[in-house]
Amino acid sequence: MPSVPLKVAVVCSSNQNRSMEAHNILNKRGFSVRSFGTGTHVKLPGPAPDKPNVYDFKTTYDQMYNDLLRKDKDLYTQNGILHMLDRNRRIKPHPERFQSCRDVFDLIVTCEERVYDQVVEDLTFREQETCQPVHVINVDIQDNLEEATLGAFLICELCQCIQHTEDMENDIDELLQEFEEKSGRAFLHTVCFY
Repeated sequence: MPSVPLKVAVVCSSNQNRSMEAHNILNKRGFSVRSFGTGTHVKLPGPAPDKPNVYDFKTTYDQMYNDLLRKDKDLYTQNGILHMLDRNRRIKPHPERFQSCRDVFDLIVTCEERVYDQVVEDLTFREQETCQPVHVINVDIQDNLEEATLGAFLICELCQCIQHTEDMENDIDELLQEFEEKSGRAFLHTVCFY
């Protein structure tokens, strides 16, 4: 990998499953990575589909873990939520909202089309200061533990390929087309400016 790694952001809705799994893997591979959610609140599965656990973005992963442990240890162990929160709290203290971050990234990878739209909209309405380009790519990943792991490896492979291109601006479209053919997934891609 070149001496300056790509500055990558990975974004899903609640900064819990998909973005955190990718954050974990990219971090282990030496990328400068942060992860975010775009929702107004953090939502985790509850005892029924219409009864999610809802938290503020300032709530720590540790607080969420302890809250769910107290509510129903067996349920949240069996469905993998406690394991996921345990991983998350080893990576960073709490979920972060993309719209509250003003850091500059080379690449932003979103995990579903709705999140991609929210990220592009947020970047479009920010005042442009440096005109530095940022590539925003959507990789649709179902929000379950298995797909999050598979999606994280795909995102990592994509980032590694982009990292090793001679000219990211000119090579990215061809690279994405190769990834679409290889993975059988369609990627959305746009360029925004800081």
